[in-house]
Amino acid sequence: MSETDQPSQDGHGRAINHHGINAGINEVADKVADTVADLGRDIGEYIKQQRSSAKISLRQLSKLAGVSNPYLSQIERGLRKPSAEILQQIAKGLRISAEALYVRAGILDVAHGGPVVDAVRADDALTERQKQILLDVYESFRRENSTQSTVEGSDVDVVNPTDPVI
Repeated sequence: MSETDQPSQDGHGRAINHHGINAGINEVADKVADTVADLGRDIGEYIKQQRSSAKISLRQLSKLAGVSNPYLSQIERGLRKPSAEILQQIAKGLRISAEALYVRAGILDVAHGGPVVDAVRADDALTERQKQILLDVYESFRRENSTQSTVEGSDVDVVNPTDPVI
């Protein structure tokens, strides 16, 4: 048996099954590919729904968005996953928010929050780190208040340690 034919060993002298590792890697890669394909189908279906509800033909949207008719058709059928730039053009053609398409395509995360979170995120005077710290503190206060209101709304008496004992 040559040196290259011998199985690899871990730090404890145990043989490493590379076939199992490769199979695991291939399985993960297949799942990622399936997820990307699902996103492509989802965004395509969403664009088609939006186009249908706007009563725009594929050819009309193609002209409005500046995207070729065959390419747009492939996007709608889930055969192609469009770039952010193409999604922006399609959003303009559909007169919908580009952000809505970005979220649907998995390019952008869904923004949770409300006016306070939106205001913090929109403030150009803050660094990204400062924004995240503010949002973390804000969320911790909200969680704390949510917990307190749950306790206050129950039949449990909350004892304040600074109150005198009767």
